Amino acid sequence: MANLIDTLAETPRPRHPEKQHRPDNPVLRKPDWIRVKAPVGGEYAETRNIVKDNNLITVCEEAGCPNIGECWTQKHATFMILGDTCTRACAFCNVKTGLPSPVDHDEANRIGDAVVKMGLKHVVITSVDRDDLEDGGAQHFVDVIKAIRAASPGTTIEILTPDFLRKDGAINTVIDARPDVFNHNLETVPRLYLSIRPGARYYHSLRLLEQVKERDPSQFTKSGLMVGLGESKEEVMQVMDDMRSAGIDFLTIGQYLQPTRKHASVQRFVEPQEFKAYETIARAKGFLMVSATPLTRSSYHAGDDFVRLRAARDASLAGGR
Repeated sequence: MANLIDTLAETPRPRHPEKQHRPDNPVLRKPDWIRVKAPVGGEYAETRNIVKDNNLITVCEEAGCPNIGECWTQKHATFMILGDTCTRACAFCNVKTGLPSPVDHDEANRIGDAVVKMGLKHVVITSVDRDDLEDGGAQHFVDVIKAIRAASPGTTIEILTPDFLRKDGAINTVIDARPDVFNHNLETVPRLYLSIRPGARYYHSLRLLEQVKERDPSQFTKSGLMVGLGESKEEVMQVMDDMRSAGIDFLTIGQYLQPTRKHASVQRFVEPQEFKAYETIARAKGFLMVSATPLTRSSYHAGDDFVRLRAARDASLAGGR
């Protein structure tokens, strides 16, 4: 991955201005189980062309997702709305930081068109944080959901939202649009929030997901964690308990990968068997669906996982009769 901080002389507007004066952090060599194939092939190119032709942004590109080759080859992409510039500066994230552009109100229609062109049965919509907007971008999420449903009524919709911190009423606006899956990532354990996710609040994020279940119990809720940032196994298990107390249905756990030397360091690469252990523990704690592998990301295999999630709930309800 290109280190955009190191090429500052060639880049008039640095991607992470708040990080450029920080000392370089060490970068650990990736183990074999982290390596992925370079994106190639006609299907990949077709997905890329649809994204570009519709003037859309994907978190696959902006966050440097390691699974982009696999997902785009299968015509799966996660659309990132509300621009490519975030008002937060999380230590783990490769999305650009700065003052965002005004909201593009035609974006919703272009996403609906792209969903049809790609033939998506399940679509994931995420966004940057927009602390500059009165509602944090909540109404734009609603507009995108409505546009997708108008263009492709059979497509199920998963949203991965920001935390809407200090945006009174915003969360209810999005819940009432009734996405099929409401995802908001806790990202890490509470002890690491100040250094890894300083603009967020752990218990606010947890409460957000709890509010979804309180307002609309039919919606699936989902959240994710990164590991390898220095958390202990006991801390991860405590977060699992917190999530279950908030009624969260689906847990994802993946390895943190350091975007540049200016970002938080990887403290260790968690081995595949440890991810298997986390999955076993999480299922025992009552999650309907768990995805825990080194390369798991929030929207990785989201469509297939949604089918399994729905089947798991149906089976659970049938067993409770």
